[in-house]
Amino acid sequence: MLASGLMGGGDSTGMDSMSERAVQAVQWGIELEYQDAFGQRRSADPEVLARMIEILSQSGERPQGTLPPTCVIRDGYHRRLQLELSPDHVVAWSVLSNGHVYSGANASPVIDLPNELPVGTYRLRASIRSPGGDEHIEETTLLIAPERAYQGAGPGLPRVWTLAVQLYGVRSRRNWGHGDFTDLTGLIDLAADLGAAGIGLNPLHTVSDNHAEVSPYSPNSRLFLNGRYIDVEAIPEFPGLQAAEIEQEVAALRQGEMIDYRGVVAAKTRALRLAYAAFQKQGRSARQREFQSFRRERGSILARFACFEHLRSRFQEPWWEWPAKWQRPDEKALRSLRRSERDSIGFHEYVQWIAHQQLGRCRDRAAARGLPIGLYLDIAVGVRADGFDAWNDQDTLLRTLEIGAPPDILNTAGQKWGLAGINPVALERHAFEPFRRILRASMRYAGAIRLDHVLGMQRLYLVPSGLQAARGVYVHLPFRALLAVIAQESVDHKCIVIGEDLGTVPESFRETLADWGIWSYQVTLFERACDGSFHPPEHYRENALVTFATHDLPTFAGWLERRDLAVKRELEIDPGETDEERSAAQTALRNALSQRGMHSLDFLSAAKYLAATASKLVVVSIEDALGIVEQVNVPGTVDEHPNWRRRLPVELEELDQHGGLTALAEVMKSAGRSVGDQQGGGH
Repeated sequence: MLASGLMGGGDSTGMDSMSERAVQAVQWGIELEYQDAFGQRRSADPEVLARMIEILSQSGERPQGTLPPTCVIRDGYHRRLQLELSPDHVVAWSVLSNGHVYSGANASPVIDLPNELPVGTYRLRASIRSPGGDEHIEETTLLIAPERAYQGAGPGLPRVWTLAVQLYGVRSRRNWGHGDFTDLTGLIDLAADLGAAGIGLNPLHTVSDNHAEVSPYSPNSRLFLNGRYIDVEAIPEFPGLQAAEIEQEVAALRQGEMIDYRGVVAAKTRALRLAYAAFQKQGRSARQREFQSFRRERGSILARFACFEHLRSRFQEPWWEWPAKWQRPDEKALRSLRRSERDSIGFHEYVQWIAHQQLGRCRDRAAARGLPIGLYLDIAVGVRADGFDAWNDQDTLLRTLEIGAPPDILNTAGQKWGLAGINPVALERHAFEPFRRILRASMRYAGAIRLDHVLGMQRLYLVPSGLQAARGVYVHLPFRALLAVIAQESVDHKCIVIGEDLGTVPESFRETLADWGIWSYQVTLFERACDGSFHPPEHYRENALVTFATHDLPTFAGWLERRDLAVKRELEIDPGETDEERSAAQTALRNALSQRGMHSLDFLSAAKYLAATASKLVVVSIEDALGIVEQVNVPGTVDEHPNWRRRLPVELEELDQHGGLTALAEVMKSAGRSVGDQQGGGH
């Protein structure tokens, strides 16, 4: 039924026009209305519907046919596709797999696929003949998925814990004022010594070199690594700080309390270019052969990324303001660019190779230390509209739509996140390859990943450019097909998948994730009953990650001291909570701890509480273990607060002696979550 707000006035012509627009909107997966956080029904604005349809249809018409755009079969279930046809149709079908053609014919609207067809992605071709003799051919994507995503080696992952670290903020005696992959190696050893199963990290996606862009959740691309994490001094070709003439710069960067991103980018770019210049002079060395092998393995996508980085450096403007030739170049133009700008483009490929090598060594170190998870990586929900991914895949990622959130209690005007919108029709048209590339880019290094805002896999709130956030609409994505792709890649890479399922969760959403083997994400600060009491450990789900807070919430110490409330008031931001409500929350947590025999409201007691849950994975932020008061990020701020800039107060080399960490390790060991000498799992 159409929402009343979508119907025109008394003009029947206007009503017919609006009805047609509403039908088109539904065909494109646009919700005509939704219920907001206040329980009110919100109807889509007709102007917004028209804009949305126009933007989504720019990449081509939505396919219409008997076959759905994607067919999903789960391994272990009946391999049967039910078509929307009358029983007197005849369907002849075929699937090509590894050179073998599977085919059949049915005098019914059912296609029975053979059980020997392996898990994989295929093109299903069907010839459909009606009773009158008319015949037409259709093709669609066929996904045969594992029954569930990967759950851990052997019988499954035991109850373990990991330490969560904002890698950029790691302070060490040797880094350049910004955490790097050598620091990560040290963190892996620390985790192993503490009995943890791995290290959880912020997204490592590449971001803009613009020093103002520091959020790891606003990436340039989710397919490539952030070169700021490279340990330049670990590169064989680097001639040294003295030769690079940056000794004083690096010394100053090491002393700062906050990360100087401008200085870090300048110093590392200069050093990396010196290393690349030395590398080019090596001739046909073993390192040169390794580099060429990396380039062949990554193929055209790496070459396109390097071209984009060169062009962005040249034009210094968003890509849609570049000369027309480069806004959407064909392969011929890019081949010509690679020939004429060989050194510049080769440099960007070299940086990605070095980052891959160093992060790969971290992965291998975790495996050598027997960590069941190893690296647990975060995948951001989207990318910047002016970044590589949006330029490279202009059909699927739409720069004129912005991902956000509708108005709620804390954000009454709604939110826009500065991330490019997604065209679900184009995603299906490309057989989900853009999404696969994102998963593979992180899974190749990780034993577990977290999908930020996993609710967006079912529907995304999108706002056309230039409009206020409150005027956005929800667009449905092919949820079941995306789950099938996740299961395929998860099993293939032996990587556990966790979905950040916070917020207003649709009915049966979590049950669907659980059915596909995707773990839930439970945050203690949100795990409260209607009366304000904290849910007991028995309430937590088994296949879940449990943590006290997130990077967007106060640390435990900050929550106790109400520092987050003070900061928001200083910034004239509604804190969303009164002092009285915070006092009540602290009393509720104290009561919950007391019921478990813990009579002190401190973080170790909270850690014991988390460790007592049935959840397989407890994640503890290093900020909580060190007793840090200031939070990593204050949502709704950019320059008003030093988000993503704080460095840890303790050097990496001293962390193993820190009382907070050693006491935390004892808590986890007592709760049976310590890995100890156990081997297996992950990578």
